[in-house]
Amino acid sequence: SIISTAGLVYISYVGVTNIASVAEEVQNPERNLPLGVFLAIGTAIIVYAVGTTIMVGVLPANELAQDLTPVASTAEIIFGEWGKIAVTVAAVIAFASVANAGILSASRYPLAMSRDHLIPSKFAKLTARNIPHYGIAVTVVLIILLVLTLDIARIAKLASAFQLLMFALICLAVVVMRESQIEAYDPGYRSPFYPWMQIFGVFSPLWLIAEMGALPILFSLGLVTLGTVWYFAYAQNRVVRSGAIYHLFARLGEQRFEGLDRELRGIMKEKGVREEDPFDEVVARAQVMEFTKEHQFGEITRQVAIEFERNLGVDAKELEQGFLKGSRIGATPISRGAALPHIRLPDLKLAEMVIVRVNELCFVEAPDFSGKISLQGPIHAFFYLISPNENPGQHLRILAQIAGRIDDENFLKDWLDASDEQELKEILLRDERFLSLRIRNNTPSSVFIGRSLKDIRMPEGCLVALIRRRGETIVPRGLTVLLEGDRLTIIGDAQEIEQLNNKYN
Repeated sequence: SIISTAGLVYISYVGVTNIASVAEEVQNPERNLPLGVFLAIGTAIIVYAVGTTIMVGVLPANELAQDLTPVASTAEIIFGEWGKIAVTVAAVIAFASVANAGILSASRYPLAMSRDHLIPSKFAKLTARNIPHYGIAVTVVLIILLVLTLDIARIAKLASAFQLLMFALICLAVVVMRESQIEAYDPGYRSPFYPWMQIFGVFSPLWLIAEMGALPILFSLGLVTLGTVWYFAYAQNRVVRSGAIYHLFARLGEQRFEGLDRELRGIMKEKGVREEDPFDEVVARAQVMEFTKEHQFGEITRQVAIEFERNLGVDAKELEQGFLKGSRIGATPISRGAALPHIRLPDLKLAEMVIVRVNELCFVEAPDFSGKISLQGPIHAFFYLISPNENPGQHLRILAQIAGRIDDENFLKDWLDASDEQELKEILLRDERFLSLRIRNNTPSSVFIGRSLKDIRMPEGCLVALIRRRGETIVPRGLTVLLEGDRLTIIGDAQEIEQLNNKYN
């Protein structure tokens, strides 16, 4: 039937999952992954539709029904023997490309499963060139065994059944993740027609598998059974995560599990902030406080809260209690000599931050990995962030971006060696999105000397965020006149920053 045939050829769309399986190696995945998926599906639909139309129009129906190589036969009729040869060579090249892409994507599954402790840790090892060689070797061996032991029709049926089962589970996972309402779940692309598209995506693959016959049904049930047995026999005591389903239960009054929150925040750190996130602006206008003598975390927090109250009019006592409570319950990220106290407020319009450098020893009472309260530290950098309550995703992305900078190997050394407020902020700014420009005579930057900022034509999207002059930091304004020796911190889009750097540095 048409339905069972549709299920059989579903493996033709395996390229969609190939794209998703290499997400870790894709630049700007929030944009490029959905784009790649839609382009892959669109290309396949166009090629199949055009090719099928031509074959149906060229070959008689009775011949087409019996022809196992209709593409080659059609090419022979239109272009002659050379057309048949050309199509055959193209098919061989295409098969090689498909096999290469399949090995590339399939080898990433053992890598990911090993990182999650679902299979032995050996599969998480990479070569010096970051190649998962164990995953590739196992993938190639399994492909060879399947090709040698099964006929093509059975391979197609089993592969399509597996693909359909994965699509059904992915659609179910989208429903669970959305309904769990985890703040750290912050996808850049959201599927339309939720939840009806996902519900259709759960049941329609199961229907197709059922229509394909007994073998795909037994294969799918076998996979589910094997996975369940493997989890309870091997992985249950090794896995250090909890699923989104627990967060879904939390809406019914059960306990929330923080394991998945931490994992999703790790993903956010890898992805970084989005184009529209005001990360650089938040850093540029942040207040900087420095403590040269020994201070307790509570005292530092109190002074920071007073600074926020002075600039924003928020209640200092409420802020202080919020920051301290966050550290006690483990909501304050602490790593590599830095801490990120943070809260969200209902009536705030913009995210704001106070940056603190502590030269002497300072410790924070916070839960360790076992959950026991202990002194964490020493801490030399505090980043107090407050954000509007309405945008938790942006709040977490800003935190994740700061955490990513803290993870740099030289962060703490650069932080302690920074000579002024401007250098402290430049440590946080994204390298490709800011420029530190010293204005000197007899250099291209000398054209700025004696001119006010309002008279200088900066590329669109660029902003002079800070000016350092004779040991003091100046907040730039339109009437600020630039002098020889000034050091400017300019923030903006990566392309415009590169243009400025090439022109004036």
